[in-house]
Amino acid sequence: MKKLFLAALVSACLATPALAISTVDRIVAVVNNSVITQSELAQRVSAAQGNLQRQNIEAPAADVLSRQVLDMMINEQLQLQYANNNGLRIGELELDQALQNIAQQNKTDLAGLRALLEKDGSSIAKLREQLRSDLLLERIKEREVNNRVTVTDQEVAQVQQTTSGLSRIEYRLAAIQVNIPERATPAQVEERRQKLLKAAAEIKAGKSFGQVAAAYSEASNALQGGELGWRNASALPQDFIKLLDTLPVGGVTDLVRASGSLYLFKLEDKRDTSGPQYVKQHKVRHILVKTNEATSDTDAYARILQVQDRIKRGAKFEDMARQFSEDGSASLGGDLGWVNEGDTVPDFERTFRQLQAKQVSEPVKTPFGWHLIMLEEVRSQDVSADREKLVVKQQIRQRKIEQSYIDWLEQLRASAFIEDRLVEK
Repeated sequence: MKKLFLAALVSACLATPALAISTVDRIVAVVNNSVITQSELAQRVSAAQGNLQRQNIEAPAADVLSRQVLDMMINEQLQLQYANNNGLRIGELELDQALQNIAQQNKTDLAGLRALLEKDGSSIAKLREQLRSDLLLERIKEREVNNRVTVTDQEVAQVQQTTSGLSRIEYRLAAIQVNIPERATPAQVEERRQKLLKAAAEIKAGKSFGQVAAAYSEASNALQGGELGWRNASALPQDFIKLLDTLPVGGVTDLVRASGSLYLFKLEDKRDTSGPQYVKQHKVRHILVKTNEATSDTDAYARILQVQDRIKRGAKFEDMARQFSEDGSASLGGDLGWVNEGDTVPDFERTFRQLQAKQVSEPVKTPFGWHLIMLEEVRSQDVSADREKLVVKQQIRQRKIEQSYIDWLEQLRASAFIEDRLVEK
């Protein structure tokens, strides 16, 4: 059976905007110097409906879903324009690697992936262009938001001090989020509040939380039913924890204001994680050749291939790391020590998790450049002593990233020319 993520990518590929505008295709939005047409919007709405169906979430009314999807398309268009204006690109080699990863995750090769796509009416070419946009959106967020967010040990210690005894309680949450603009007037705040109150009324009337989230939420996970996953209690405000502790599983909160937004939260599950916490850890070495203004993607790839060739001919990985790696671990022979899940960027982690002990990877691209990765060994380790600090730090950082991304997008929208014509007939 095909993976869910491949089905979603196929839907996205089928919804790829056309290169030319039909003379009878109505424009539904103007975004600076580009446009979004009715047919493009209809394709994306159809893809969104398919994705919601696969998640067993009832789609909202067509006009409501169209509004949600159009807002997302406007945000995407603004970010892609920003990337183009700032010289951000996704190289062909990186796209080749992304396609290989998708094929491997679906337990096939490129020929098999091509057959799966063609069976669904898509193609490798369409998937390639969709991946280009997706990777570019990830790269923009990493550069403009993620890489600028830091969490200090003092912040972590402060949270641990104020939430003592809560480190082993976790809540699985979903949320409907309505954003409040910076320097919003009282009238704007009230308009945002009324929107969320309307969402709350629909939930009380019997609509599912996921369906209402898809219709009302302004968060990036709206079309995933507002799912937030598991959140550790020690990374949540104490007042909010008290609220959750009085809420039955399946219950929905009243309006909550936090971090410049208004929310409705649903408590989907709760668990106590007391006791040993065993996780799989990987001992990893790597060699990094960075891509930057002085080294192109092609040149960096050629250099990492040369290093790979020397290793294949018998050179020791750690010696090559000391000689050629441009990472801070070079003096240690590329040794990154024991790595936990989530410690490294997704493409890096995905690669070393697929390796056997003492095996060296093929070249892999991340936002930092081109890597060779060697897995030394794997172990199961009790990390309960360090777990609380790690979880708190990760979730504080995630919360900061989410809010910083919202703020950055609002600034991008505020400085753009956007003409919304969807309501016009």
